[in-house]
Amino acid sequence: MTSELFLGLDVGTQGTKALLLCANSRQVVARSSVSYGLIEGLEPGAMEQHPSTWIAAIGQACKQLFQDRPRASVLGVGVSGQQHGLVVLDAAGEVIRPAKLWCDTSTAKEARELSARLGRQIPAGFTASKVLWLARTEPEHWRKAARVLLPHDYVNFYLTGRATTDAGDASGTGYFDAKRREFDSKACAAIDVRLWGLLPELVEAGVPAGTVTARAARDFGLPEGILVASGSGDNMLSALGSGTTKVGTATISLGTSATIFSCSDRPLAREQDGVADFCDATGAWLPLVCVMNATGVLEEVARAFSLSHSQLTERAQAVPVGARGVCCLPYWNGERVPNWPQASGAFLGLRPGTLEAGVLYRAAMEGVAMNLALGLEHMRAAGIFVDAARVVGGGAKNDLWCQILADVLDLSLTRVVEQESAALGAALQALW
Repeated sequence: MTSELFLGLDVGTQGTKALLLCANSRQVVARSSVSYGLIEGLEPGAMEQHPSTWIAAIGQACKQLFQDRPRASVLGVGVSGQQHGLVVLDAAGEVIRPAKLWCDTSTAKEARELSARLGRQIPAGFTASKVLWLARTEPEHWRKAARVLLPHDYVNFYLTGRATTDAGDASGTGYFDAKRREFDSKACAAIDVRLWGLLPELVEAGVPAGTVTARAARDFGLPEGILVASGSGDNMLSALGSGTTKVGTATISLGTSATIFSCSDRPLAREQDGVADFCDATGAWLPLVCVMNATGVLEEVARAFSLSHSQLTERAQAVPVGARGVCCLPYWNGERVPNWPQASGAFLGLRPGTLEAGVLYRAAMEGVAMNLALGLEHMRAAGIFVDAARVVGGGAKNDLWCQILADVLDLSLTRVVEQESAALGAALQALW
C-alpha cells in the first residue's frame, strides 16, 4: 500500500523545521531543518526578518525531506508559525517591508498607549502595537498596505494564494476577541480605521485554508492541488503535537521564548495580567503564559565562554543549587512576564570565584525557571491549575534544566517522543 504522507512545517524565529507524518503507520518518517537569523544592525529593541527568508527555508527543508521518497505521496500540508509577527502586503500580494517579530520591543510606547485606550494590557510583543507603529512611523508603507497578516498566514498565502487566518493565531494579535472567536472592531478602530478592511478571512478549526498553487508546487516541489490546513500559531500546534488537547493537560515549551499552556473548554473566567486568553487550534481555548527569554539566555553564556551546551551542562552539574549565590535576571530581550518590554538582563551576586562558566550557566537555567514560576503563579491566580506537564522544545533535551524546572515549578514533567511538537501538530492538523 502506498504511504499517505502529511507535511508539517514550523516556521520559527531561529529556523524552519519540517517533518513527514505517515498516515498509515502514524510515524514520523523524515525530518529536516534550516537555520537562519534576524536582520542585523537595527535600532535597539527592533527584531525583524524578511518573509522571503521563511520561503527560502521551506524550499530547502522540503528538498532535504524528499531526497529519498516520492513527493506524490504527500496529500496535505500544515503550517505552524511564530506568533504575533506583522507581515504587510500590497495590492499585488508583495511584501512591503520586513516582518516585525514577537520579540520586537521597539513598539513599547504604542503598546502602552493601546493598553490605556482599550483598558486592558496589550503587550509590546503583540501585533497590535506593531500596526500602530507602522501607521505612525512609516506612513508611506501603511498607505500601500492591502493585507495585514501573521507569519503563518503569510506562508499559507504563499501556498494557496488566499489570505486566511485562524482563531488560535489571531488571538495573539491584540485585536481579536478570544471569547467570541472573532475580530474586535473596537480594538481595530483604536489602532487605525483602515485595519478592519485589511484583515484576512477567518477560517474555523478544521476548515482548510486552500490548496497548493502551481507556483508553490514548483517552488517547494509539492504536488499541485493538495490540501493546506488552516494552520495556526506555534503554541497552538505545539499543543496538538504534545497532546495538550484535553482539559487539564498542559505543556511547557522551551525555545527562544518559553511558554506554559493548558487546554480549556472555556475562556478564562477572570482576567489575570501575564496570562493570555488564547483560542487553540481545535475549537477550544489555550490559556498561556509566555516569557520572552529562554534558550537565548543560555546561548549568550555559551557564546561568551566558547563552550558547547553539553560542556556547560557538565560544569553546571557540579555547581550546587542556588549557583553559589549568583542570580540571573534573564531579561535579555525585555520581558512579558513581568511586563517590562524595555528591561535588560543581569547577573547579580557576583563574588570572587563565581565568574565561571558552570556557575553562570546554572544561574541562567535557574533564572529562566524562576521567571516561569512567576508565570505559573499568574496562571493559578487565573483559575488554571497545573500539577503535571509535558516538556518540549530544544531546551527539553537538557536533563539538568528539566530537573531544575521540575524542582522550581513543583511539577511532574514528562518528555514527549517527538520534540518538534509544533511541526508534528501541523502535520496532524493536515491529516485531521
